[in-house]
Amino acid sequence: MTIKVGEMAPDFVLKDNRNKEVRLSDFGGQRVLLSWHPLAWTSVCADQMKALEANKELLASLNAAAVGISVDSVPSKNAWAKELKITETRLLSDFWPHGSVAGLYGIFRERDGFSERANIVVDDSGTVVWIKSYNVPELPDIDEVIRLLKG
Repeated sequence: MTIKVGEMAPDFVLKDNRNKEVRLSDFGGQRVLLSWHPLAWTSVCADQMKALEANKELLASLNAAAVGISVDSVPSKNAWAKELKITETRLLSDFWPHGSVAGLYGIFRERDGFSERANIVVDDSGTVVWIKSYNVPELPDIDEVIRLLKG
């Protein structure tokens, strides 16, 4: 991975599933879980995003927010969010330039055309405090992130 713990997280602007711009810097004063998934419409990715939605209130109580990010287009992310009944968690599209934000973070899989499955936690000052990459078929453990945020 290019980005390392202790470094400032690169700011970015991506559109969410509702076609609204989201900047990492919009979360100033909050911790942010950047939950990268390879592609929408796959079962493991669906479970990963549902876990974010199911834990939204708990994350908020820990002064944290989570976003799901993949290279899928905005219309695809919106249809997928509706299918999964995700109404609160923002699903961000790193579609164009294709995978550019994943590239900034060093997790774009050039030969596959999508990102690693990874969780990156950014603290309230914008510093990367935790990075974990997973095998593509592996479901990230949201409880592991919650334990980290509880400190």
